[in-house]
This record gives sequence, C-alpha cells and structure tokens, in this order.
Amino acid sequence: MNAKTLLKQVLVLVCLVATTLQLSANPTPSGKKIRLGFIPLTDCAPLVAAKELGLFAKYGVDVELSKEASWANVRDKILNGELDGAHCLFSMPLSVYTGIGGKAGSEMKIAMVINNNGQGITLSKDFCGMVGFKEVNKVVAAVKNVQTRKEVTFAMTFPGGTHDIWLRNWLAAAGVNQKSVGIITIPPPQMVANMRVDNMEGYCVGEPWNGVAATQNVGFTHIASQDIWKHHPEKALVVNSKFAAEDKEDLKKVMKAIIEACRWLDNMGNRKKAASWLTKPYYVNAALPVIEARLLGSNDLGCDLGVQKYKDDYMTFYNNGVVNMPRKSHAMWFLAQYVRFGYLKAEPNYKAIVEKLILDDLYQEVAKEMAVPMQPDMKPFKTTYDVNFDPANIDDYLKATRK
Repeated sequence: MNAKTLLKQVLVLVCLVATTLQLSANPTPSGKKIRLGFIPLTDCAPLVAAKELGLFAKYGVDVELSKEASWANVRDKILNGELDGAHCLFSMPLSVYTGIGGKAGSEMKIAMVINNNGQGITLSKDFCGMVGFKEVNKVVAAVKNVQTRKEVTFAMTFPGGTHDIWLRNWLAAAGVNQKSVGIITIPPPQMVANMRVDNMEGYCVGEPWNGVAATQNVGFTHIASQDIWKHHPEKALVVNSKFAAEDKEDLKKVMKAIIEACRWLDNMGNRKKAASWLTKPYYVNAALPVIEARLLGSNDLGCDLGVQKYKDDYMTFYNNGVVNMPRKSHAMWFLAQYVRFGYLKAEPNYKAIVEKLILDDLYQEVAKEMAVPMQPDMKPFKTTYDVNFDPANIDDYLKATRK
C-alpha cells in the first residue's frame, strides 16, 4: 500500500469518526413533529428560547411552536391531541380534571414547571390615588368608593387557573367578599383593551400585560404575584396524556431542551436577548422596553407610584432547580383553594388527583440525567397573606381560612 492510498484511508476514517461524534452530539430527530402551544406572555420564554437557541434540535426533537388565543383553546387542543403540550397555567389541569374549567375527569399531565413569579394585579385609574403599591389594607374602602359610581368587576384568565387564584387570595387578604364584585374571564392579550373600554376595574394576568397597562396609562400595578406568594409555581409544561404515555423518550428530550433554556434565561445577561425574541409579532407582540424591564425585575408601576425593583424574586425560570420540579404539595394547595372559594362543594381526593396528573417520576428521571437538584416536597409552607398550609392536614387549613 503506497503512502497516497494510506493517506486517503486515514482521511476517510477521520471523516467517519467526526460524523459519528457529530451525530452523537446532535441526535437525529425521530421524524415526529411535536406541536407545543403557548399564550403570548413573557413566561412563554423557555419555549421560545429553546426554539431560538436550537435546543430542541440539539436534543433530537422537531418542535413546532403554536401561538394560541386563549387558555380554553390550549385546553381543548391538548385534550384532543392537536397539541402535544403547551406552556400552561400550573393549576389548569387540576381545574379541568375537577370539572371547574372543563369536563370532569379530563386528564392533562403536568411534566414540569417552567417559571416562578412574574404575574400581577392591575387596577384601573378609578383606584389611582386611593390605593397604592401593596396597600392591601386600603382595597376595601377603595372598592366601596368606586361602587358608589358603578359596579366593580375584576378579570382573570381561566376559572381555577393561577391568575384566578391569585385574584381570589388577594380579595380575601383585602377583606373583600368575592360575591360583592364581578369576576370574569378574559384572555391575557385582551386585558388592556378591555380595561381601556371600561369592561373591568382590575385584572390579574401575567406579564407583559400589567406593564403595558402602566405604560399606556390605562391602569397601574397594584401588587405582583410574588408579593402574594414568593417563588410560587406559575406556568408549567402540560402535555397530552397519550403523548406522555406513548412518546416518553421524546417528551424527556423536550423537557431537557426546556430545562437548558431555563438555565440560559436565568443568566440575567441573556434576558435582553430573550426580550428581543419575545417582542416579535409571532411571539408576544408587545413593546420591547416593557418586556425587557420586567424580565430584568424593574416594574414601572404607573399612577406616579414609581419603579419597584425586584432583586431575587423577579420572574425566575431555573433558580438552581427550585423552579422546575412539579410539587404535589403545591398542587394540593390549589385544590384546597377550590374548596375554600366555593368552586368545589366537597373536598376532592387530593392524593389521588395529584398522583394521576403530575409526572413526577418522569421529571426525576430527567432531573437526574440533567444534574438538576431535586427539591423537598410535601412539607408545610405559608404564602404571604395566608395561614400555614400542611398537605398532610388540609382540613385544619380550610377551617382556619373560614374563620
């Protein structure tokens, strides 16, 4: 064998090795297109970042993102299989399964949490000057004052969803009887427009729609959700039950891509880049300065209330793994709220429901493979304005909230 022939064989071998290494680093997609829905909110960022950074492709899945009009639309498409999964309210599967926000017994699976914090309650200019930032003790008098001129209505985004529960917890903390005001459902992107035409006096929604209202002088940010419960679960990756059962490996790859995106997003130096994607019409379609500021923890409140800067409890996506684990105790807390606020007449089987809907075993597999620290679960905890919640003794919690 001459030197020239030997050189050719060596080059072929080198190419084969390089190709093998490349395929190992970038697995070939299975061929199935996975459709994930999202609502135009800042906290859809993990899905957007995973797509824009090429992370879905890196983990070997072909993902198409689908912008949806409402949470009800997301629910229907997950249940009928039109969507394999979606950026979704953490408590929405619980609401749907219990018959509050859908047909009782319908199963949507919670694979992981994708963000904490970053929602808010916006009040209209009717309240400007009567109640300021976090002045919960002034809300009753302000509501009564406005009620002398007109009915007071508040909006949330889905019955039994996270925004609904933040709103009702806030009303309870303020001492406002929820039956004395109207509570309606409005899709997130329509909140500002509806407040502008006086369809409601306040709403609870995710960013950027609180920031947009303040910037456009339609309303002001009265309180952020992290002021109601610091580091609360907010959005989750929720999936179709058939997809979870039959395409477990693909789902794990999707979760890995999203976890890597969450890590990237929690590097604050990357958030301006994320905001530049989110502002696009095919994603959130809101002004870049508003998205960017609140992603960075700087909330211009409106109503001459100044700027509130959050230092460790702005919207988080990873937080050393604290964010992403779907906790059964958190799900039980939401189920208890349904009893507390009259959505359910009798207590549900808390344990059976959370075990059916939360894919905690799957999450543990992914977390181990991604070296994500696991978090404690089933321990008592307390939110800002609430009494202590012990998932092992929910009856005592409900008795205390009814006093």
